[in-house]
Amino acid sequence: MTHKFASKEIHFLKIDSDDFNIQPPQHYFSDLLLAKTIPFETFEKRLLETKMPKDNFLCVVIQISSDTSETIQEKAKDTFEATFNSFLDNKRGLWETLNETSFILAFWDYKNEEKASQLIVSLKNKICAALKADILIGVAKFPFHNFSKFDTLTNALKAIDHAAFFGPDTLIHFDAISLNISGDRLYQLGEYDTAIIDYKKGLEIKPNDINLINSLGVCFGIMGKLDEAKEEFEKAMKMNPNEVMVVYNIGLLHKINNDIDKAIVYLRKAHGIDDHVFEVELFLGYLLLQNKQKKLALKHLETASQLNPNSGLAFRVKGDIYLGDKLAEKAGHEFNKAIKINPLDAVSLSGYAKSLDLQNKNLTIALSFAKNSIALEPDNKLFKKRLKTIQGKIEAKPISEEKIKTA
Repeated sequence: MTHKFASKEIHFLKIDSDDFNIQPPQHYFSDLLLAKTIPFETFEKRLLETKMPKDNFLCVVIQISSDTSETIQEKAKDTFEATFNSFLDNKRGLWETLNETSFILAFWDYKNEEKASQLIVSLKNKICAALKADILIGVAKFPFHNFSKFDTLTNALKAIDHAAFFGPDTLIHFDAISLNISGDRLYQLGEYDTAIIDYKKGLEIKPNDINLINSLGVCFGIMGKLDEAKEEFEKAMKMNPNEVMVVYNIGLLHKINNDIDKAIVYLRKAHGIDDHVFEVELFLGYLLLQNKQKKLALKHLETASQLNPNSGLAFRVKGDIYLGDKLAEKAGHEFNKAIKINPLDAVSLSGYAKSLDLQNKNLTIALSFAKNSIALEPDNKLFKKRLKTIQGKIEAKPISEEKIKTA
């Protein structure tokens, strides 16, 4: 990602929702921690100022299904308030509206956690029945590990994001996975330092979670902290030497450190563990090409393009190989596929232009593609050279034809 050799398709590997056939939420409640809204800050202030008889409470975030009708959305606040008041009062709890369909509450003075959990389920069921809508809930408790009261509020937001991965009518209690999801969200937003904090907190709860350890390593790697990344990946590999994403990530570290031979060793190991991982086949093909093993490289790149036909990079690299071997027609076929996937792929645009030039056909089209490649990368000397050659052929063609006519 941040390294000059890499594209968006050659990067550190992490577990994501697609691996479990579940969909991430469209909107994350934990984003409120980065851009606090007035309702959130109001509740935060009330919670921290409230004196509780016992030093324990539960914080709960509730969302009524966002695809409900406007009529239900209009009833949501009144229904929630009435339901809250039927179970609790201002001496035992407090609540705030986050938006039209989302609410946050905290309550205390319960006999035990089992009774508290029963109260939350009863609250959920009553709201569901009144509104005939699905309810999503995230719950966090205090005290828990070394989290503060404010942390408990943020943990509830992270818990409902965790619940959202499993769809409507889900209730999740905050745990280490909630922190992994939160860390991944921060990672996506480029908030790497904060993501590291969440991954580390997750490991305090679940020290041997290989996904958290790998995620922490990835975050270090993307920040250029390669020694720290290596330490985490090696820790994960000791736990499970056959975890393909960890083996792959160590291989990527070796490539970043310009040790292609070691990188290939790890990528071959990853291929041996699972030969149906797109990123492994793509990167191994790329590495073998760098190591001047074109025949083997093509084998893995072909597999990569079959595993993910939407990968423009796999087709582009194959095109480069064929172009280098003067197999112009094959090269053009691969570059054409890459351009269909990504019309702004400058390398493939220029490569396709060159393939037409070598075949001495469709030179007008070749000229257009060559110009487009330079428009995207104006300082690329190779692209300019290819354009100049094509222009020269086009300019010379009418002269050659005139000589034939007058001979």
